[in-house]
Amino acid sequence: MAEVVRARVDAWCWAVRLFPTRSAAGAACRAGHVRVNGERAKPATIVVPGDEVHVRGGERERIVEVRRTVVKRVGAAVAVECYLDRSPAPVPKAQVALAGVRDRGAGRPTKRDRRRLDRLRGRA
Repeated sequence: MAEVVRARVDAWCWAVRLFPTRSAAGAACRAGHVRVNGERAKPATIVVPGDEVHVRGGERERIVEVRRTVVKRVGAAVAVECYLDRSPAPVPKAQVALAGVRDRGAGRPTKRDRRRLDRLRGRA
C-alpha cells in the first residue's frame, strides 16, 4: 500500500472506492460534484489528512473526512480505514415515493406528468 502525505482528490476518491474508476472520479470533479473543505475541487486538488470531502453522486451525498491519503487502489477493508464517513443516513425505503404507475401503452409521460412526479419525489 502506497501511503503518502498528500494526494490528488481524484486519485484518492478512486483509491478509497468512492468511484469505480479514476476517470469517473476526474469527471465528477470537473462536473463540480466533488468539494474539498467547501470549495469546488478540480481533479488535481490536493487532499491531506483532516480535509473534508463532499461527493455527490446518484441520489446520495457522501461526506467523508480524510484520515489517510493513498494513491493506489486498496481493498475495501483498508479503504474504510482511510476516511471517516459523516454522511447522513440514507432515506428508508418505506419513505421513498414509488414511481408513478402508468397504464401499459399510455406512452411517455408528458412534461406536466414529469413535473408532478418530481414534486411527489421531493426533487422540485
